[in-house]
Amino acid sequence: MRTASICSPCAVRGTHTFTITGYSLHRGLGVGKFLKSASFDVGGYLWCICYFPDGMVRRNGGYASVYVGLANELVEGSASVEVRLLDQANKLPPSVVLSKKRRCFSLACVGQFLQPSAYLRDDNLVIECEITVFKEPEVTPTATTIDIPVPPSDLAEYFRELLDKGEEADVVFEVNGEAFPAHKIVVSARSPVFKAELFGPMSDRTRRNIIVEDMQPAVFKALLHFVYTDSLPPVENLDVDEGKEMVKHLLVAADRYAMERMKLICESILCKGLDVENVTGTLALADQHHCSQLKDACLEFITSPERMDDVMASQGYARLKRSYPAAVIDVFERAKKYRII
Repeated sequence: MRTASICSPCAVRGTHTFTITGYSLHRGLGVGKFLKSASFDVGGYLWCICYFPDGMVRRNGGYASVYVGLANELVEGSASVEVRLLDQANKLPPSVVLSKKRRCFSLACVGQFLQPSAYLRDDNLVIECEITVFKEPEVTPTATTIDIPVPPSDLAEYFRELLDKGEEADVVFEVNGEAFPAHKIVVSARSPVFKAELFGPMSDRTRRNIIVEDMQPAVFKALLHFVYTDSLPPVENLDVDEGKEMVKHLLVAADRYAMERMKLICESILCKGLDVENVTGTLALADQHHCSQLKDACLEFITSPERMDDVMASQGYARLKRSYPAAVIDVFERAKKYRII
């Protein structure tokens, strides 16, 4: 009888991008003090990047330092690490600031380099870390195995079809003259506000028609789409004002019906589209609807030294002072904290 086997190396590679906004604000943080990335998984282990704007130790002088290591407890194993600075304008090639070949996890990967002024864009620094985790070689028999492909989940598609067809709908939402059939059990399971309205102690459980006021039909339709599919419908032309306004309306709707994930998705979209003209309006929206992360992003954008004068000279800032003086106070407190004014 003949038998055979194959010894195959096993390596898992992953890449994590760590963006530091407001880079100049972090200079002077102090030797040994660092900015930490979110934990990320490569090869079944949690890793993190620590960036020291003023170096890890005093002898580093005017150098910055970067550290890559496990975010959880040390375990046995080995990996290679490469850290690069990326030019967001794609004019400069990636600059490798740390390259460690295969080594034990328990050994920290540390690199130091001159202050990265050439790679700063809009006071942002982008660090890319590529980690390859090496595992014990797998020895497998060469016998033929059958791989049965499994399609991705299509549950959301079934629910979208259920919404579109309106089969067995037991409630109709009327929005500015347009009717939207839906299913009480679905909308109440996804929103505590719908649940209270449909099944709460003060509700009429036999009621089939509900009037929704102060909302555009297109916004409510998108809200129902998220309720049934856990995703926003395609919002066309996000780079134009109409698309951005639609996202703002969706955020308001998500807040109204306590759809927290939908609200965070809208915050994320708006955060990526901030500019001098719209940041003050977005700040007012974030303050009004308790969007703490979006508010912080707006304040950080406004108080950036190279943008603050332009923002304060804009018409949006004048409107902000008139309508949301509390938000203006937040701006000045943030600027004072970082000694910008």
